[in-house]
Amino acid sequence: MLNPPVKITLYRWAGIWGPFKIKIPCGECALTKDVIRDTLEHELAGIPVDLQIHDWLDYWWRPLLKGGWHAPIVLVEGRMISQGGALNRGVLAEAVIRQHATRSKLQGNHLFGKETCPHCQRAKGYFSDAGIEYQYQDVVKNPRALYEMLARVKPIVGSKTPISVPQIWFDGQYVGGADQLSQLLHRPVEPNPERGKSSLSPEEL
Repeated sequence: MLNPPVKITLYRWAGIWGPFKIKIPCGECALTKDVIRDTLEHELAGIPVDLQIHDWLDYWWRPLLKGGWHAPIVLVEGRMISQGGALNRGVLAEAVIRQHATRSKLQGNHLFGKETCPHCQRAKGYFSDAGIEYQYQDVVKNPRALYEMLARVKPIVGSKTPISVPQIWFDGQYVGGADQLSQLLHRPVEPNPERGKSSLSPEEL
């Protein structure tokens, strides 16, 4: 079953209302539209999205109910994320990925980490030693990976729990960090008194 698309709505400064008529959208409205389309092609590639563009004067009351009164106004699934200026593409990407994560499930094996993390290197070694293929995503170099990791982990461990790396999924199921993966794969963990906890598993909360 295909995941339903994430709805993005842009209200631009144009349209007709009573004696007011605007044919040419404002510059920042045009820029916001271009930012949205380019973000969909790059950071959000592969995520199903339904983009709707409306002239603000024709539907001014709709975004007003969400607190939007200054075009360009951008909503993701009915929640306003930007108004009154050119859209920050990072804000858009984070909002869309958060929504997508709530309606899709990771498949296979995933390791979210960063190059300088020793726990991430241990986890990679556990996968490699066991001959198990996995997808590694660097949350420092790839903003999409960071947004997705946070969107998927926070609902599991709690919104107030600090999130560190690695964060690992095995066969589509959330595992936790390197120590939890070592237990799952029956790999010995080398004693290291200086090593802090890399993450928390649901059982430890």
